[in-house]
Amino acid sequence: MELREYLFIIKKRLWIIILFIIIAVLISAFVSAFVLDRVYEAYTTLMVVKEKSDQSSLEYNDILLNQRLVKTYSEVAKSNRVLSRVDEELGLDIPTDRLAELINVESVADTEVIKISAEHTQPQLAVDITNKVAEVFMEEIVKLMKMENVQVIDEARVPVAPVKPRTSLNIAIAFVVAIMAGLGLVFLLEYLDNTIKTPEDVERHLGLPTLGNIPLMDE
Repeated sequence: MELREYLFIIKKRLWIIILFIIIAVLISAFVSAFVLDRVYEAYTTLMVVKEKSDQSSLEYNDILLNQRLVKTYSEVAKSNRVLSRVDEELGLDIPTDRLAELINVESVADTEVIKISAEHTQPQLAVDITNKVAEVFMEEIVKLMKMENVQVIDEARVPVAPVKPRTSLNIAIAFVVAIMAGLGLVFLLEYLDNTIKTPEDVERHLGLPTLGNIPLMDE
């Protein structure tokens, strides 16, 4: 089929695509606004520094070592050893695997900074979890590594605006999905339609030449 035939098919049943878009966008907006829970994110940042010693200078090798330690420390912060203590001290009564899903630990680019964040429907609880993870993590590092080389840059603060649901993103996704679904239905209906409407259809489906046509006229 030529491109203009595809465009004709879409134009003929364009109302189906528009209807799909309207329904999908309205449902997405309604679900995002009234059904999905508001999720808040709190975060704290830590920095791996040179261990306290008599030497006050910071050499380049020390910086490289600290950057390597960041990856190790990020894994320790998400370990069951840390999370089980967080759950116990906050009285959350949440399995560690579930608690791990609420927490994200990552290194900031190629720096010595570790960002610990937590998401929860209760803003204050997100703050408490974040700060407690940082606190327990620092204590466990001292026990495991025998070093006090982690300091808090910023403590977690109560978030004002939720990070989820992302209404605009949800609506955009619904819009794209609706277009794809609408196009699929339009071409499916066209494929199932075996009626002959044009002289070209006669030649294509019946293999017969068209001798003439009768125009459709109003009474």
